[in-house]
Amino acid sequence: MQFQRASGILLHPSSLPGPWGIGDLGPMAYRFVDFLVAAGQSLWQVLPLGPTGYGDSPYQCFSAFAGNPLLISIDDLIEHNLLTVDEARATLDHLPTERVEFGSLIPAKQTLLRQSFERFRSSRGTPLHQAYTRFCLENAEWLADYALFMAIKEAQGGGSWHNWAPDLRDRKPEALARIRCDLAVKIDFHQYVQFLFFRQWQSLKEYANRQGVIIIGDAPIFVADDSVDVWAHRDLFYVDAQGMPTVVAGVPPDYFSTTGQRWGNPLYRWDKMAATGYRWWVARMRQALTLYDVLRLDHFRGFEAYWEVPASAPTAVEGRWVKGPGADLFHVLHAELGDLPIIAEDLGLITPEVEELRLAFELPGMKVLHFAFGDNPNNPYLPHNYTTNYVVYTGTHDNDTTLGWFNTLDPASRAAVLTYLGRDEQTVDIAWDLMRLGMMSVANYVITPLQDVLRLGSEARMNMPGRLGGNWAWRFAADALQEELAIQLRQLTYAYGRLQPAKS
Repeated sequence: MQFQRASGILLHPSSLPGPWGIGDLGPMAYRFVDFLVAAGQSLWQVLPLGPTGYGDSPYQCFSAFAGNPLLISIDDLIEHNLLTVDEARATLDHLPTERVEFGSLIPAKQTLLRQSFERFRSSRGTPLHQAYTRFCLENAEWLADYALFMAIKEAQGGGSWHNWAPDLRDRKPEALARIRCDLAVKIDFHQYVQFLFFRQWQSLKEYANRQGVIIIGDAPIFVADDSVDVWAHRDLFYVDAQGMPTVVAGVPPDYFSTTGQRWGNPLYRWDKMAATGYRWWVARMRQALTLYDVLRLDHFRGFEAYWEVPASAPTAVEGRWVKGPGADLFHVLHAELGDLPIIAEDLGLITPEVEELRLAFELPGMKVLHFAFGDNPNNPYLPHNYTTNYVVYTGTHDNDTTLGWFNTLDPASRAAVLTYLGRDEQTVDIAWDLMRLGMMSVANYVITPLQDVLRLGSEARMNMPGRLGGNWAWRFAADALQEELAIQLRQLTYAYGRLQPAKS
């Protein structure tokens, strides 16, 4: 699918400022949309929006369909009389505003959500209740299993489903029927939380779309081991009799790690998926395309061939390449869903077969400027080698910020960057110079992490692959998005033909 020439910003909602411990879908999200419009940006890219588990990574979620309760707007709950300002302050005021402190935030926000749920239950018959009932009916295909999974997890002390009582772990019908009765209120709570998330997200998305801002989402190719997706569909994954993975996902040694990355996600049994007409994948993609206007499909190369690692291996070095579903899956998705507004994350070791798969469905690929520089003028990440059907980034959520990256380059690489930019050490403005490179390129889309727009250093890095803890916590300051910054960004955007006509 060919996209219109445009530019935008990569920012996860959790990084928004605000008083409630984490960025959310409330007033500051709407102000960020206003900043995008003022700055001439028509794209807002977010990371996956699912409910995060251990490690707080949006790429390891309890469900591929559900939304993250931590992103629910407290201000919206106050506005609908489901919470009071005093309740919110008493519970969340101790949390820092400059970073997300997940360990303290999670129980505090859960407390507030439960308070709001009790108030919601006591006011039945309202339009909000009617909307909730419709939501549960319309999303029953995934919501019933998700709410049951989360209720059991909570009752079991939060442990992985592999360690539940065998009859619950193995989804024995009698045990599930009994637990649904025992945990009826908890199940209702988790459905209510999902109702809040989707209601707030759709309102925000509609606000953005009305002003000409396109939302780009992100879908990890794999799902988490401790997820409702694996628990409810064990036959679709390579797991043993206890539900434990026998092989797991990862990537071989690369730019980020000399031992590769052992992600630990269970791998799909693509033969079983194909036998169902890829029903689970069709449902997943249909859901994603209601959340987003465009979807970045993470680790696209895994659809052609993926790195299979024995579950017993401590690193990804011992893995092997195994063929994925290839074009067969995308033919089915196209037949079921129509044109696929998908960005293929085609980074890493890309073979001709991966490129053929991407081109067969006219999916734009990715170019990352941090990977561009060296002594090879034919480097595919250098802008003079681009074609139009690409999305160019200064860096991604896995990279250091551009300023941090530049400051750690060896002298030869640093000199190569300056030569390409036509700059020297005195004149270089590295974050905006790289952003300008992307803007002037022929790539249809250019997306810049907000950290680079703000010229921030390594302290603002979102994620360091392989590091345990300390990731996903960055938030920007409430006064960062000044009018002058919007004017400068708008001028740059206009200069390179990426400013879209204003919506009436």
